[in-house]
Amino acid sequence: MASHFDLNDLMAFRAVAELGNFRKAAESVHISQPAFSRRIEKLEQALGVRLLERSTRRVSLTVVGRDFDRQLRQILDALDTTLLGIRGVAATRMGEVTIAAVPSAVNYFLSSVIARYHERYPRVRVKIIDESANSVLLAVARGEADFGLNFVGSQEADVEFQPLMEEQFVAACRRDHPLAKKRKVRWAELAQYDYIAADKVSGNRLLLDQALAGQAEQPRSLYETRHGTTMIGLVEAGLGVAVVPSMAMPAKDHPLLVSVPLVEPVVKRMVGLIKRRSSVLTPAAQEFYTLCTEMHPTRKGRGTRSAQA
Repeated sequence: MASHFDLNDLMAFRAVAELGNFRKAAESVHISQPAFSRRIEKLEQALGVRLLERSTRRVSLTVVGRDFDRQLRQILDALDTTLLGIRGVAATRMGEVTIAAVPSAVNYFLSSVIARYHERYPRVRVKIIDESANSVLLAVARGEADFGLNFVGSQEADVEFQPLMEEQFVAACRRDHPLAKKRKVRWAELAQYDYIAADKVSGNRLLLDQALAGQAEQPRSLYETRHGTTMIGLVEAGLGVAVVPSMAMPAKDHPLLVSVPLVEPVVKRMVGLIKRRSSVLTPAAQEFYTLCTEMHPTRKGRGTRSAQA
């Protein structure tokens, strides 16, 4: 059976899927709300499925609608790229990229990649799902994100893990803290100071607990929080010291913060890009993925002291 709908109907669906509101979506495509509703009804009738759940306050996607929206975004992005390539104006490419990332990778790495990407493709919209390691993995596996930046996923059969870097956990403190003058810090030394820890839901907490199992002296937390970025904020406020991945720390010229390598034991994690093995990235997403591999952070220029001294 032929499906009688056109590109305008598909664009109307994308608008309401993104905005979650019929009035705003109708305004975005410059037609009246009744005409907009007819386009959506026409599309649903042609496909023989319900794509949207309507309520008095908001419109949400059905399960089928979410899957259709994900595939439609890829198709429209590919079409847009093809047309722009014909015109030879790739710098004006439009589209959307969704990246899932652990918060520790966002502030001082992913934000730099986004800035560079925006210089090249100023009309591409970037959405970030900043969640815990397990949530990032699920977002990629479910197709809610084009790809992810994570330290878990290498053992998943349906997930492709591209290593970017191995990073060490460091002690984060203010420059006026006694630990800031040290070249390296033993885990046992942290017990002498107010300690800010990741809570038990954090993927980093699980990794650290496994690495420190059997250690006689371990720091006991006075404060707990879920995200490394929040921990950094508490350190900056002078509430104590924290243990965070080195990627979560600002550059060495930060006016307030410094990080010192932790030893006895040295604990590391492997950070990489994850995507579904069966997926093919849209051109816009592939460009961002490639840029991540080109700009992956090194420890040179970070606020970490050498552990060799």
